[in-house]
Amino acid sequence: MIVQTRATGGWPWKGALALSALFAIGFTIAVYWLLAKGVGVWGVNVPVAWGFAIVNFVWWIGIGHAGTFISAILFLCQQEWRTAVNRLAETMTIFAVICAGMFPLLHLGRPWYFYWLLPYHDTMKLWPQFRSPLVWDVFAVFTYLTVSILFWYLGLIPDLAYLRDRADKLWVKRIYAVLALGWRGSGDQWRHYRSAYLILAGVATPLVISVHSVVGMDFAAALVPGWHSTIFPPYFVAGAIFSGFAMVLTLAVIIRKMLKLEHVLTVRHLDLCARFTLAMSLLVTYGYVCETFSSFYSGDPAELSELHSRFFGTYGIVGWLMIVCNVMIPQLFWLRGVRQSPVILFIISLFINVGMWSERFVIVVGSLHHDFMSSRWHVFVPTVWDWLTLFGSMGVFALAYLLFARTAPLIPITELRKEREYAEAEYT
Repeated sequence: MIVQTRATGGWPWKGALALSALFAIGFTIAVYWLLAKGVGVWGVNVPVAWGFAIVNFVWWIGIGHAGTFISAILFLCQQEWRTAVNRLAETMTIFAVICAGMFPLLHLGRPWYFYWLLPYHDTMKLWPQFRSPLVWDVFAVFTYLTVSILFWYLGLIPDLAYLRDRADKLWVKRIYAVLALGWRGSGDQWRHYRSAYLILAGVATPLVISVHSVVGMDFAAALVPGWHSTIFPPYFVAGAIFSGFAMVLTLAVIIRKMLKLEHVLTVRHLDLCARFTLAMSLLVTYGYVCETFSSFYSGDPAELSELHSRFFGTYGIVGWLMIVCNVMIPQLFWLRGVRQSPVILFIISLFINVGMWSERFVIVVGSLHHDFMSSRWHVFVPTVWDWLTLFGSMGVFALAYLLFARTAPLIPITELRKEREYAEAEYT
């Protein structure tokens, strides 16, 4: 029996594609207007120079972490259950990091000069400022994206060869033949393949820790109240894996229903992802407690004032939304019935995604708008272009994901065939 692991192009897929394309068009319009008029079309001001662009950047980078965690760390730990979700998580990582990388470039105001951030040889003696967080992000994001693409594509090669051999049309067969890189499935090829996969897993594992630690250092290196804390790097890593697993749950529930993969992407896989999400929620909660304790223990009036403003100030509702979605609602995962209900998992994962975006908003905007001097305090009010870039980036992500689901398997075919062969061998 051939298991369908790609989208069939039916009406549900076409409807989702049309809706995603509509949001992607909105993102294109927002970017065009931004380039035509400048960053003044956003709600940024002084002192809130980092608005939705940086909030969205940190949020998307965090979502991309679960893919590498599932693929690399769980592979090194020999967790076999990862095979049902690693492809959809890796694909999520690629498109999430691409969406994240767009926002710092747009935030530059003149993105066509982005190469100023690169260590190029400059005859005018204008070298990049390596103390700038923007330069750190360039190195971190490009390194993470490069290794993630290599890891993702290496896992795709056997499946691309399988699609090549089963393609009916000649031009489709040729495309898959080029992408499969001459894969024939010989013993030598499999031996080299496993060695390369193991090496890339070892290389990718430190990136799970380092990339979002660098993003956390963007804030920890500043003197802004609420940012200047050594807890930010590990706190950001835990939050990244937390939001990433929440997005994996969101996509897994949709994919298993759309492709009818309930027998492959089972309730057990959803249960395990929910357990990881619960563990990360507890780590994030610990980060919130440590952050609050540090503010009280320091006795710094600016820190205490910012902490009070976080929950009782202008954006207090966002602060409490962060606590409810990231701390309280995930505690439902202690219940086995909740962990094994796809509908409830989907709803909770959406709440977590909203909560993690709220956390980024609280950190970025909540700290900047409440600086050291009350004379500098200024409220950030997002404009329609801020919201359009946020929801438009979701459309870009969904559009890319749906197109990939139509052209390549979201569940590794070779792994399914291996499991079937093992099952048949045990049966006989």
